[in-house]
Amino acid sequence: MADVLDYAASCFAHADATIEALDLDAAGSVPWWPENRRAVTLGQILPYVALDEARHAGHADILREQLDGNVGWRAHGDNLPGWDDARWSAYVEHLRHLAENFR
Repeated sequence: MADVLDYAASCFAHADATIEALDLDAAGSVPWWPENRRAVTLGQILPYVALDEARHAGHADILREQLDGNVGWRAHGDNLPGWDDARWSAYVEHLRHLAENFR
């Protein structure tokens, strides 16, 4: 865990230094994106990275829910739909179908 946290801290420090050192119109490149889309500016990539981080934080929330049993935004999960077990099962099956058929 310490190694993971150290790596995360170094990534955040690098990102902070980059944002501090460059203007928003500074040119960059995302080498693994398609060639016609890989040229970006810092201003274009910041919202993309923020959204990606939010998505991963959501994944971590799923893991936390499995560990502590709490779901939803509030401690008692009172902001979740009042579905019965059959409705939740159908919803999970729908999500599973989407995931399995996504390219």
